[in-house]
Amino acid sequence: MDSPASTSLQALLARHVPTDEKEREDLERMRHHAVTLAQPFSRSQATAHFTGSAVVVDPEGGRVVMLHHGKLKRWLQPGGHADVADGGDMAETALREAREETGCRVHLHPTAPQPLDVDIHTIPARKDEPEHHHLDVRFLLVAENPEALVHDPAESTGVQWLTWDEALSRADEAPLRRMLEKARRVVASAR
Repeated sequence: MDSPASTSLQALLARHVPTDEKEREDLERMRHHAVTLAQPFSRSQATAHFTGSAVVVDPEGGRVVMLHHGKLKRWLQPGGHADVADGGDMAETALREAREETGCRVHLHPTAPQPLDVDIHTIPARKDEPEHHHLDVRFLLVAENPEALVHDPAESTGVQWLTWDEALSRADEAPLRRMLEKARRVVASAR
């Protein structure tokens, strides 16, 4: 029997509209995992688990936060693993992770689709865990106090406000560029 959190996740994924072939394929796989994983939000799921991340913009929508991930050595959006306290709410995971990783107060962008984007990416094996997949559900958030931006050394080696063009120049893979372009279109139409 599905838990309320799993049912909520299934409903969230059911209403998402992908924008390219990779996202369509990932969405289908995520919909399957939402039904078949015993604990979809738990890191104890060895092959795959759901994560939440966010494009965080300033109140004017002209800048976006990117952080240099400590383990992956790449410029990425804030995000991470679901916590039990999130109750299976992927937006809450994205909000919590963005607060932790930027130091800013954040809220969901009022006109953005929820989720903004979905992506499955492979996390390389490390000594304490095998290679696995992150089933990433992505949201567009607004930082209420962008001047509070601070980097958490436990999470990243740096964090910066960037223009859209600067952020896109640091995006080293197509799904990251796709998500940033979607976010830029939403904030541009909201101005």
